[in-house]
Amino acid sequence: MSSLSGKVQTVLGLVDPDQLGRTMTHEHLTMSFECSSPFQMQHMHWLRQNPYSCHENLFLQQETDAVREELLIYKQAGGGAIVENTTTGIDRDLPTLRQLAQDTGVHVIAGAGYYVDCTHSEATKRMTVEQLTDVIVSEVLQGADGTDIRCGVIGEIGTGWPITDSEKKVLRATAHAQTRLGCPVIIHPGRNPAAPGEVVRILQEAGGDIGKTVMSHLDRTIFDNGELLEFAKLGSYLEYDLFGTEMLNYPYMTDIDMPSDSQRVKVLSFLVKEGYEDKILVAHDIHTKNRLTKFGGHGYSHILKNIVPKMLTRGISQRQVDKILMDNPKRWLTFK
Repeated sequence: MSSLSGKVQTVLGLVDPDQLGRTMTHEHLTMSFECSSPFQMQHMHWLRQNPYSCHENLFLQQETDAVREELLIYKQAGGGAIVENTTTGIDRDLPTLRQLAQDTGVHVIAGAGYYVDCTHSEATKRMTVEQLTDVIVSEVLQGADGTDIRCGVIGEIGTGWPITDSEKKVLRATAHAQTRLGCPVIIHPGRNPAAPGEVVRILQEAGGDIGKTVMSHLDRTIFDNGELLEFAKLGSYLEYDLFGTEMLNYPYMTDIDMPSDSQRVKVLSFLVKEGYEDKILVAHDIHTKNRLTKFGGHGYSHILKNIVPKMLTRGISQRQVDKILMDNPKRWLTFK
């Protein structure tokens, strides 16, 4: 643990936190999501509104060359690092992540642990909290998936709603591993406003460090500003990570109106004014082909090229932008 303290662990090894630069804290560079239903490919507008209804769109791992080009563009736009949130159950590919980091010079931090219940194998569901903890710790200290490539963050740890017994075990194991390692954690909460708070409760009861934990996908989970401020008081990082996703409804819950990028920026401005500029993180959560520029999407540079200028016109200063893109990710990703 002493060798990790004060460092960030990338797929190429340990780096000084100051080397990261501008960081997207929730992306995917290679993954699949085969538990979705296949449909025939349609035109691009339809696909943007229904990204999970086309089987072919879900195999991001088929587009390594396109992702490599995207990362080079991201670096040219001022990007320095990406947290790659693909975990066990959605085809984590550490050798490809290492190759992409070598080819592009972008720091890539890989995720340890397990995604949502429907991706848990029967073997995973039979494991005890202690066994799950040992696996996660090993993925950080020794290497994951039979490689010597070490993960630098636990997550994205996935939960649904209500949280299943298997997901609760993984959450407890995550907290135990975090206690042993002093490492960052990132959570994919269920699609209910109560889900983030319930995850925090389970982690806290298991000894987790909420101040070193990111709650993802708040832009599709908590919409009421009062509820958002109540959750923010719990102390986790507040991640708005669906920038570039503009559709009428949230695909998995059609009663939810998916916010626009302008609405996301408005919420960021609100949180900054309420004193939470040290707890905000942003990303795109790219995980389907249609969001790559090769297929007419926005790519990994969208925030740097388009959202930052918008933030600067909506009451967020350059100093605060730098906190969100550099200081906050650096502080979160540094091992204790």
